[in-house]
Amino acid sequence: MTTQLFHDMFFLSLPIAEKILRPIVVYVFLIVGLRLAGKRELAQLNPFDLVVLLTLSNAVQNAIIGEDNSVTGGVIGAGTLLVVNYLVVRFLYGHQRLDQLIEGASDVLIENGAVKTDRLTSELINLNELESAAHKQGFASLDEVDRAILEPGGSICFFAKKPTPDTARHDEIMNELRRLSARIEALS
Repeated sequence: MTTQLFHDMFFLSLPIAEKILRPIVVYVFLIVGLRLAGKRELAQLNPFDLVVLLTLSNAVQNAIIGEDNSVTGGVIGAGTLLVVNYLVVRFLYGHQRLDQLIEGASDVLIENGAVKTDRLTSELINLNELESAAHKQGFASLDEVDRAILEPGGSICFFAKKPTPDTARHDEIMNELRRLSARIEALS
C-alpha cells in the first residue's frame, strides 16, 4: 500500500522531456492569446473576464500535466513555467523593441480633457468603467482629468488638469478677498 502510494505520488507516467515541453507550449500560447485579447483582459477585469481567465487555467491544466497526476509531474510543470517566465522577462528586459511588440504600447484614452471614444471602443472599455477607474485614483469625475493612459499591463494612469495661470491668479485673489472680509467682519 505504502509503495503504491509512493509510486503514484512521485513517479512520472510521461517522459521528463514531455513534462518540460508541455508547459512551454502552453505558456507561449497563453502569452500570444492574452496579447491578442487586449490590455483590458490583464487588469481591468469584470466578472466575465475573471470567469474566462479561471476557466482558461482549468482548460490548459491537462495540456500542461498530460496523463500524469504525480507530485513530481506537477512540480516539474510549475517549475518549468516559472523558469520560462523568468527567462522571457530577463531576455525582454534587454530588448526593448521586442518587449514592446509582445506587451504592446500605451494607449491614450483622454487627451486635453477630451475622452477619445474611438480608443475606448478599440480597448473595449466603456465610459462607466473609465469613470470607476478614475474614482479609484481619487478623481470625483472625468472633468478633473486632463489625460488618461491605458498602460500595456492594463492599468490606467490619470493626470489631473492643471489650472491656467489666470485661473490660479483668480483663485488667489478670491482667497485673499475672503480672508480680508473675515478680518473686517472680526473687527466689527
